[in-house]
Amino acid sequence: MSARFAELGWAETPLGEISLRRRVEPTTKTEVYEVKLGDEYLMSSMFTVAEEELARLGLAALDRPLDDRPLDVVVGGLGLGYTARAVLEDPRVRSLVVVEYLAAVIDWHRAGLLPDAAPVVADPRATLLPGDFFGLLRDGTGFDPDHPARRFHAILVDIDHSPANLLHPAHADLYTVAGLRRIQDRLHPGGVFALWSDDPPEDGFQAALAEVFATGTAHVVTFANPLTGGRSSNTVYVATTPGE
Repeated sequence: MSARFAELGWAETPLGEISLRRRVEPTTKTEVYEVKLGDEYLMSSMFTVAEEELARLGLAALDRPLDDRPLDVVVGGLGLGYTARAVLEDPRVRSLVVVEYLAAVIDWHRAGLLPDAAPVVADPRATLLPGDFFGLLRDGTGFDPDHPARRFHAILVDIDHSPANLLHPAHADLYTVAGLRRIQDRLHPGGVFALWSDDPPEDGFQAALAEVFATGTAHVVTFANPLTGGRSSNTVYVATTPGE
């Protein structure tokens, strides 16, 4: 086993200092990778079930058989790569654009500092796009620099802690009716928007989803928490646009 603690990467960002750490978790005696923004934990390889379910629940809502038309997907937030890898495990996926605001996170993946980065970095279907997901959506630039008006079959987002607990105040408009309509405009008919949240389902956000999308469901995803000896949960919201 490697040293009990190592800082693998560090960078100054517009949001503050960000660091990538590897340590041995004393409770489980396993190696854990973590990203911190200042003193705040952003991501941990200890808890990845809901991040992977964001991809699986989102793509399952498309309800397309394996021999149907291929899928083009956007993931907002690269993080430790668990959502992106789960997307690429779906054989229907033709292309994946991962939008990541913190360039250091992309650099860490490309440098191989994370043990499971290769499936995303090396997959020819995947593009790692440095940029502000919220800004690209807001100003009309879109998620394909060569085709600003391009639409996608699924947009999966894991950036803020929840619709009410934001990393930056500028993100707030995504979770309004106006912001959700911008998401809808980037989706094909029958497309899916899915969102990870660290909080229980929120009535206000569900009401906004219901006003914009044809369907909306809040899935509570539970998983074992070795730190507490019990179970914890996240929420994955899944909404679909009207079909063709």
